[in-house]
Amino acid sequence: MRSIWNGAISFGLVSIPIKLVNATENRSISFRQIHTEDGGRIRYRKVCELEDREVTQAEIGKGYEDADGTIIPITDDDLSNLPLPTAKTIEIVAFVPADRIDPLQMDSAYYLAAGGAPAAKPYTLLREALKRSQKVAIAKYALRGRERLGMLRVVEDAIAMHGLLWPDEVRAPEGVAPDTHVTVNDKELDLADALMDTLGEIEIDELHDAYREALEEVVAAKAAGEAPPEAPEPAKSGKVLDLMAALEKSVRAAKESRGEEPEEEAAEVRRLPQRKTSRAAPKQTSGKKSTATKKTAAKKTASAKKSTAKTAQGAKKTAAKSTAKSTAKSTAKSTAKKTTAKKTTARKRSA
Repeated sequence: MRSIWNGAISFGLVSIPIKLVNATENRSISFRQIHTEDGGRIRYRKVCELEDREVTQAEIGKGYEDADGTIIPITDDDLSNLPLPTAKTIEIVAFVPADRIDPLQMDSAYYLAAGGAPAAKPYTLLREALKRSQKVAIAKYALRGRERLGMLRVVEDAIAMHGLLWPDEVRAPEGVAPDTHVTVNDKELDLADALMDTLGEIEIDELHDAYREALEEVVAAKAAGEAPPEAPEPAKSGKVLDLMAALEKSVRAAKESRGEEPEEEAAEVRRLPQRKTSRAAPKQTSGKKSTATKKTAAKKTASAKKSTAKTAQGAKKTAAKSTAKSTAKSTAKSTAKKTTAKKTTARKRSA
């Protein structure tokens, strides 16, 4: 790996000669601009506006444009002789716990290589001190024309440095979070936890860039004069209207993908309330309203049960009365018929 900066780490009165090496690389596929009619390359030429001619890279320098448009030339010597202690030194200013660093501040990553045999001893000392303290070093350094903030930490047997954004370069997340009040219940959180547990952990080394691989296949097919591979049909996904059902379905799908048999969910799935208007729902200041609503619903359910029971009892009594009346009428008719028959028989005998 080629070094991009040479200097030293200032660790109190200890100076460690080091070389700065890029710790990351860009593996993405880049394209060239072409003329679509004939495939010719589109190139940008660097032209001097005053002389109206193309200039070479060796003729190009740096300049600062003032407010009135005046260009002030800045040479490499001007930048190398900046009145800064960090111009050629990574100056450690503090040691802090790693969790004190906001990941939003993370920028480019570098390896710090020891600059020769004399640097081996102090380099190893700083590395082992960082390991034992379980802290990271906060440092200031100058690179590419500006002073920067950095964080030094141990990666295997090497010291790595992450460039950090200055605190005032990180924006506050104002207006990013939803402005509508939303309440998440325990059942939804339980299902979310179950989904997280089911998905489990993964080895970061197993992840790869599927987009770059697919793009390489397309380039290879076009180069061979073949048709590029067809894209697979995307999975159909409807609009999620029920958060609970979506969570339960996700848990089942995750278990099936891991070869596990999904368990039957005994809990009831409740539909999310649909908003009738575009206005946001009123905020609930406490849980008292929710409790009162539950009590009211319970009372209504109890009243409905009592009313149903009374209706059923009334229906039973009415049916019993109707049956008794019907039985009495039938008995009376039967008795009357028997009496009439006896009288008729007596009359015939007397005649």
